[in-house]
Amino acid sequence: METTTIKTVSVGPRQLTGAEGAGSTRHGELPQKLAALNDLTTQQLRAEWRRFYRSQPPRLSRDLLVRMVAYRIQELTHGGLSKATRRQLLAATKELESNGRVVPDGGARLRPGAQLVREWHGRTHTVTVAEDGFEYVGKAYSSLTKIAQAITGAHWSGPRFFGLDRKDAPDGVEDRLAAGEKSHG
Repeated sequence: METTTIKTVSVGPRQLTGAEGAGSTRHGELPQKLAALNDLTTQQLRAEWRRFYRSQPPRLSRDLLVRMVAYRIQELTHGGLSKATRRQLLAATKELESNGRVVPDGGARLRPGAQLVREWHGRTHTVTVAEDGFEYVGKAYSSLTKIAQAITGAHWSGPRFFGLDRKDAPDGVEDRLAAGEKSHG
């Protein structure tokens, strides 16, 4: 069994501990650090969550734990959300608290390279937005609806299946839109 070296590093005014000193990861080392997460057990990933997020991990699939810990490592390496994005999230939070809902700003704008992630029946499905459509498991598709049908075997609205149409999104959808700057939510 492979062992993981734990090291405490200083990030700004507070100390963070991470697997193999991930908090101090240089840009060139990042791909190896992220790839190493795939070799960790679920228990080890939960321990990494506690180190990086300073809280108990939620009940997520192993795949989503890998993605969330990877996001945190990237956040510490490259920086977090922009001030503009934080302002938008704060405004949406206030709107939700006051109105009980958030009115979308006219729909998601998907840029090439953006990734849509959806968990379906215990398996995580990732779709990449291309210039002329979408890519899923190495195959080009003209619409999200065709991809949703390929995944489920039934007719679904693609935007609804991937949670882009929030008012009609199915319950229990664990989806995220990972925009070009990898802003996971």
